[in-house]
Amino acid sequence: MFIELMPLLADRTVLITAARESDTTVRATVVPKRAKEGDNAALSTPLSIVGRPEELDRELPRTLTEYVEAHQRLSTTLAEAKSEMEAAAKAAQEEAKRKSDERRKAKSISSSSAAPAPAEAGAPANAEPTPADANLFGGTSGQPDQSQSGGKLCL
Repeated sequence: MFIELMPLLADRTVLITAARESDTTVRATVVPKRAKEGDNAALSTPLSIVGRPEELDRELPRTLTEYVEAHQRLSTTLAEAKSEMEAAAKAAQEEAKRKSDERRKAKSISSSSAAPAPAEAGAPANAEPTPADANLFGGTSGQPDQSQSGGKLCL
């Protein structure tokens, strides 16, 4: 019986209880303890078997072998699933970061091209004012029209 439990005992503590069920039967229970906090609860599912003592002597080792194999498969499957989920999460984070970087680059490129263009080369610095710069009286904004007042401010 303990030979069959050795693979399970390598990873965790196993509690074994035996209780009399009736005048002719015994219940044997094998309970693997959690190896660490956060272990999946399925890895600590107990095995309970009831039978006559001679049946348990004959069948318990085979049943324990099957139980330990199933336990190890489950442990491996859970570890693989956890590893795959972590890899998928890491890939998703990297993809999101890459897309964010691309958007940031595209935004900085578009904002730099949307900035006002510098004055064209060869354009005179004192060009005629545009209609938007002219005031109501024909002068440029901020300057009174001296053609009508002879240089004096009229009120």
